[in-house]
Amino acid sequence: MKKDYAEYLLEKTRQDYDAIADDFDKKRDYLPPDFAILQDYVDKGDRILDLGCGNGRFQEVIKDRADYYGTDVSGPLIRIAKAKYSDAKFFVSKPLSLPFEDNFFDKVFCLAVFHHIPSARIRKEFLKEIRRVLKPDGRIVLTVWDLSDNKKARQLLLKYALLKLIGRTKLDFKDVFYPWKNSAGKVVINRYIHIFSENELEKIIESAGLVIKEKGILERSPKGKNIFIIAQKSK
Repeated sequence: MKKDYAEYLLEKTRQDYDAIADDFDKKRDYLPPDFAILQDYVDKGDRILDLGCGNGRFQEVIKDRADYYGTDVSGPLIRIAKAKYSDAKFFVSKPLSLPFEDNFFDKVFCLAVFHHIPSARIRKEFLKEIRRVLKPDGRIVLTVWDLSDNKKARQLLLKYALLKLIGRTKLDFKDVFYPWKNSAGKVVINRYIHIFSENELEKIIESAGLVIKEKGILERSPKGKNIFIIAQKSK
């Protein structure tokens, strides 16, 4: 993918989440099943970054154990998070230039965000920025959607692969625009996502100087699953 188009997709993602922020908050007003498992990776006193925090709901499950920071590209979502969790620290931030010093966090949680990052080059830069703000031996807890059994995702993969083969899209293979339905069930935007396999995800994480310690599949809703990886900053 060309650099200028990847940068366009990053900006599109910000604009998309700005546009759906209120409805996103309404549809994400619950704690998904995987939060109950992921919170176990937080140790008492950890300084935690929730990178791509959305409406801040992960803060609710770890607030009594951790020093929580949340960042997101969407100003409207950060305003919602601040209103809901006034004691937490939330920041609007670009994904490749986090507003924190080196070696600042014990853990970085990046939950259902990484599949919105376009191009192999920017994904690697993103992971290296996470590595920069992690303390020595700090860990990233990362999840992406597991769409391997999703019929709609398979249809979109085929559609965009065919468009790629005939030169009718600037997307990379396994990139799609995935529809967002509002609370009324109407498609209002199509979000950029990359559909990862477990193997592909592992390779790019390792290429950024992170050592995989644990991996698996987690239920995120009755209809969906996440691939998750725990990786440590190498010295």
